[in-house]
Amino acid sequence: MQNFISLSQIDEVAQKIKSQISIQPIVGIILGSGLNGLANSVQEAVNIPYGDLPNFPVSTVHGHAGRFVIGKLEGKPVLVMQGRIHFYEGYTMGEVTLPVRVMQRMGIPSLIVTNAAGGVNADFLPGDVMLITDQLNLMGMSGLNPLMGPNLDEIGPRFPDMSQVYDREYCNLARSVAKENDVTLREGVYAGLSGPSFESPADLRFLRLAGADAVGMSTVPEAIIARHGNMRVLGLSGISNKANLDGSTITTHEEVIEAGRVITPKIEKIIRGVLRGL
Repeated sequence: MQNFISLSQIDEVAQKIKSQISIQPIVGIILGSGLNGLANSVQEAVNIPYGDLPNFPVSTVHGHAGRFVIGKLEGKPVLVMQGRIHFYEGYTMGEVTLPVRVMQRMGIPSLIVTNAAGGVNADFLPGDVMLITDQLNLMGMSGLNPLMGPNLDEIGPRFPDMSQVYDREYCNLARSVAKENDVTLREGVYAGLSGPSFESPADLRFLRLAGADAVGMSTVPEAIIARHGNMRVLGLSGISNKANLDGSTITTHEEVIEAGRVITPKIEKIIRGVLRGL
């Protein structure tokens, strides 16, 4: 597949999905590592494996089912990504963000993006949920911005503003929902790295100095593409492990998946409440 995804390729996927569903989703939801469970609650669900779509990348990571689940959640029509595509899997940035482009061409105005993240903030504990209030685009700073290449003028401007990536009204709604459900909601800046290696103690000390509260290997490119197309974005990180600033502990993917079992019910309550409040 070429490095840059064309509008016709995006539309081909969008049309294939639309031909299999009878509803118009109003919210796209991307589920991160260990957070697949929410997709199983979608009612009147139509399941479309990524492998059934033309030129569509397939999830290769344990804990990512690799399919779209389209139906209703809290009475709202949703398109759920049960498993995402990561840059470290060997895909291009265009392929990684193709699902968000498809949502845009399907006319979906809002995106809820979730991830499993390492806690950089010293106060964060495994099992916490963090509302993403801003992001550090470290992948983009090193030349891997998903908007590089020909601009899709039909979707958004060449130089989109990123001063408010995460929608302030949606953030306020998430805060209210968390309070109503007695879910402790942390807040902070999410740093996006390419992975797949976990961060060294020096990496983590650098990130803490740079103002990061959590770190992961996704989300930032998706959020940039969403904002390019004027989608409203809500971001939630499940804190799966504590920052290893002195090299005394070992982080594993199994640990991330296990933490998801604790985090999923909390994130599910927030997403359900936000959907009810839309």
